[in-house]
Amino acid sequence: MRERRIAKNVIYHIFVIAFGLLMVYPVLWMIISSFKLKTEILGTKAPFWPSVWVFENYPNGWKGAGVYTFATYFKNSFIVSGLGTLGTVISSAMVSYALARVPFRGRKFWFTCMIMTMLLPGQVLMIPQYIIWNSLGFVGSFVPLVLPKFLGWPFFIYMMMQFIRGLPKELDEAAMIDGCSKYAIFWRIVLPLLGPSIITTIVISFYWIWDDYMGPLLYLTKPALYTVSLGIKNFADAQGTNFGPMFAMSTLSLIPVFLLFLFFNRYLMDGVTAGSVKG
Repeated sequence: MRERRIAKNVIYHIFVIAFGLLMVYPVLWMIISSFKLKTEILGTKAPFWPSVWVFENYPNGWKGAGVYTFATYFKNSFIVSGLGTLGTVISSAMVSYALARVPFRGRKFWFTCMIMTMLLPGQVLMIPQYIIWNSLGFVGSFVPLVLPKFLGWPFFIYMMMQFIRGLPKELDEAAMIDGCSKYAIFWRIVLPLLGPSIITTIVISFYWIWDDYMGPLLYLTKPALYTVSLGIKNFADAQGTNFGPMFAMSTLSLIPVFLLFLFFNRYLMDGVTAGSVKG
């Protein structure tokens, strides 16, 4: 029995390590390719390790492929991602509290409408949303990318609702006896207890907004407002793609998201699984 258990553990770890390497390989290949010559990146006989380590790809890539450097693109990405994440956290927490704790007429109807919006593909909404923002005169600015996040994000609203439903209602009742209003209960009691769910929302929403390509492509018409995703795309032109600097900047673009996951990884599972198990 002991030998069989050891054999199962060995097979399990071999499978996990092999699957992990398979998942990580594209990222490792991109990072290593950011130090290669252009001639060594593509081709059937392209080596995995560079014959000459080309560190110049990073300063050359930072200069960008146009007038603006990647300092501008990173600044724009941090503005859009930071404001969008802030709006997502505030609006989603408030809406989730209302749907989970505040009884009002039509609550089930609005909850159903919110769930239905999660079933719609983003491609279906692109043209109507663009027409609306264009008629309002906001195309060419950060407004279409940031303002909708202050109106709630259905996925995070639902996730926070599950967390709030797991909180004892006796806390609300005790606060109401002490004279707290619904607003005071939310700000003083519910919101501080939403810590794991809020951290999960921050990490995932920041990643989604930072990684977004289609939104900036549709609404940002000025190179001065381009985000990192659009800046990386600028390395591809009619004369060919400068892969070395492009991979170098792609590697740098992973650092903010990687650090966010690194520091808050232990809170993610608590926020995602909140409300799934009740005792």
